Amino acid sequence: MKTSIVGLIYTGEKTERLRELTSRRSLAALPLLGRYRLIDFLLSNMVNSGVQNVGVMMQSNYQSLLDQLGSGREWDLHGKRSGMMLLPPFATTDSDNSYTGLLDALKSNMNFLRRNTERYIATTESGFLYSLRYEELLDFHLKNEADITLVYTKDRDARRNGIGRYLGVDENNQINHIEVDPAIPRYENTYIGVFLMRRELLINLVDMATSQGFHHFMREMLIKILAEGQLKLVGYELPTKPFNIDSVEAYYNTNMALLSQENRKDLFDLRRPVWTKLRDEMPSQYSKDAKVSNSLVADGCVIEGEVEDSILFRGVRVQPGTKIKGCIIMQDSLIEKGAQIENCILDKQTTVRENSKLTATPGYPFVVPKNLTI
Repeated sequence: MKTSIVGLIYTGEKTERLRELTSRRSLAALPLLGRYRLIDFLLSNMVNSGVQNVGVMMQSNYQSLLDQLGSGREWDLHGKRSGMMLLPPFATTDSDNSYTGLLDALKSNMNFLRRNTERYIATTESGFLYSLRYEELLDFHLKNEADITLVYTKDRDARRNGIGRYLGVDENNQINHIEVDPAIPRYENTYIGVFLMRRELLINLVDMATSQGFHHFMREMLIKILAEGQLKLVGYELPTKPFNIDSVEAYYNTNMALLSQENRKDLFDLRRPVWTKLRDEMPSQYSKDAKVSNSLVADGCVIEGEVEDSILFRGVRVQPGTKIKGCIIMQDSLIEKGAQIENCILDKQTTVRENSKLTATPGYPFVVPKNLTI
């Protein structure tokens, strides 16, 4: 199945509120659920919808993202005439390696927009984790005779005071108001950073906006388009629950919420698999004294202690006498004998020494940066 959509993923969001988690990686490369990265879900949504050409716009700290994506083979995006195109900022002569927002990124990648032949383009940012069928989005777009379709959610967990973009949508799905970073949102519809329109229209709009000195896609360009009323903007309500990953607390809460099989069912559909980079590992090993409950444990782990309500990535070793509760422990970390950790996020290749104790609250999880021994 192939659709007439080319995909574009923007991974240049500012991530100060994620602190140590994104100091060396982009938001799109953030590890999730034991074996995935956020980019895996964004790409899989598109591939499962028949999108065979995808561009990935990068900005900074993208080495982890490059390592994860490779040639695009895992997503079947490595063909001769179609596939994945990596778009680092230094690939263009008019870029100073720093985008002020999505509109700047689009301007710097006009060659990608022009050389593709698909009629429509679907663009997503990488701040939300969600499941979306782009073929259904396109059907909605055509049925409503829209020029631009924006995807939103009514889920209250996605709202933030002072941050975000919110849409006023009438009974005919038409957008009549847009507000950006309001102190208190007036509208219940949170924009999740996904839009669809004709590719040629996007090229014309970006040309127009940049000629007027605009830098922000929604704050300047879309609000102006809405005010002029020359184009029809419609809103498509996401039928599944999204997760807004914009802070350490939100990242922690997202992973903990997805320990529930009920919450995972929207993200993981056997007919629409989530693809990720392969890493050959032995199955996880559990000693006779190991106790594991309500946890996700990836391949290659060795569990000899107690693990409860936690997520363990590939290659984590948990030695005897250890007690782990409410934690996210990333790949190849070591928890030594007798250590107790609760409500913590341990980045890759960290070591917790013997009999150490780390305790935090679920509202303020403690983060241990990668390659650290404590």
